[in-house]
Amino acid sequence: MKQFEVPSFYRSPLISKVKAQRKLEDPRKKDFSPSELKLGNITFVIARHFGFCYGVENAIEKSYKAIHENPNKRIFLLSQMIHNPAVNEDLISQGLQFLQDTEGNQLIPFEELNSEDLVIIPAFGTTLEIEQKLTSIGVDITTYNTTCPFVEKVWNRSEKLGETDHTIIIHGKYKHEETRATFSHSSQNAPTIIIKDIDEAKIMGDFILGKRDLQSFDQVFKGKSSIDFDPMKDLSKIGVVNQTTMLASETQEITNYLREVMLLKYGVENIKEHIADTRDTLCYATNDNQTATLALMETEADLAIVVGGYNSSNTSHLVELLEQKFPCYFIKDESELISKEEINSFDIHSKTLHKSTYLPEKSNHRIILTSGASCPDSIVDGVMMKLASFVHSNEEMSTILTTIT
Repeated sequence: MKQFEVPSFYRSPLISKVKAQRKLEDPRKKDFSPSELKLGNITFVIARHFGFCYGVENAIEKSYKAIHENPNKRIFLLSQMIHNPAVNEDLISQGLQFLQDTEGNQLIPFEELNSEDLVIIPAFGTTLEIEQKLTSIGVDITTYNTTCPFVEKVWNRSEKLGETDHTIIIHGKYKHEETRATFSHSSQNAPTIIIKDIDEAKIMGDFILGKRDLQSFDQVFKGKSSIDFDPMKDLSKIGVVNQTTMLASETQEITNYLREVMLLKYGVENIKEHIADTRDTLCYATNDNQTATLALMETEADLAIVVGGYNSSNTSHLVELLEQKFPCYFIKDESELISKEEINSFDIHSKTLHKSTYLPEKSNHRIILTSGASCPDSIVDGVMMKLASFVHSNEEMSTILTTIT
């Protein structure tokens, strides 16, 4: 896989060493068991796969390249380049400006742009409507387009499904940049609808099977379906694709459920005419990170810490998995570690930060550690170091680090 030029301050001495050792031992990435790193009295149980994925490294490389190659131009990011506050704040410190927030609300009017400006398209991609608007102004949106190739793969798959008269069902979060972009591209080729979870899939199944009055369809899916969407006609032949950062198991559950619905309605002999096999739209990094997280759940630990941006979809799904077994704390960086007794963590259900006690009263600790695909390894390093410093003196930390590095 291509090696990207990412600023050195995103790398880390500790995590880089762990990853390099695992790559040496398991070059084909078939072993998803976690690594263990002992820092004195704390053993960190570290996921086999986590941190920057291909799409994120590509986006970071192109963004910094744009800065270095265009010192005298105004450079704008369409929205957050990736969902990590440290990365976005650093880009802003370099003079970049955001045109929109993560939900597509305008921060700087497009009318203020001119043909000399540069606009970086984020890793999530963008809508055809925004592409056309920027192109009409004369803005170059191709040189530093950082759209993830795995997102583009979903768009291409949707296009192929549209050519065979399938309706596209997108498993995703309606307001997420990637889902909005995929919806825009898909709806150019085929009727398209967004569902967020298995519950909405079951509602859709009721419509397909005639268990719900079609007159109420818009009450559930208004604003989530393409123009002139006709459930009677458009739900007779479907294909499921996804926002690449969703839980792969949820996408598969939704696809399996809708397949059963189609079997009930059309019979096994006709099933291939009514639902497509779309397993190839799942992102490799999402799959690897989630599989590695499931492997973490097979071990024992006192608690789990997940590091990443609070608006990161892929990171929140790692929390969703780990909290099923462990006390799980979602933090953006080491600043949320207030003391040995207190941590500030993000609740993915209430969408709020709250303080709690976390380290049990004992001499040795086992802490599960992982991060989202947009989190720099250097931040994970910082979390490990701060946790270790709570239970060891500066002199002890120096000795510990000497034996590791």
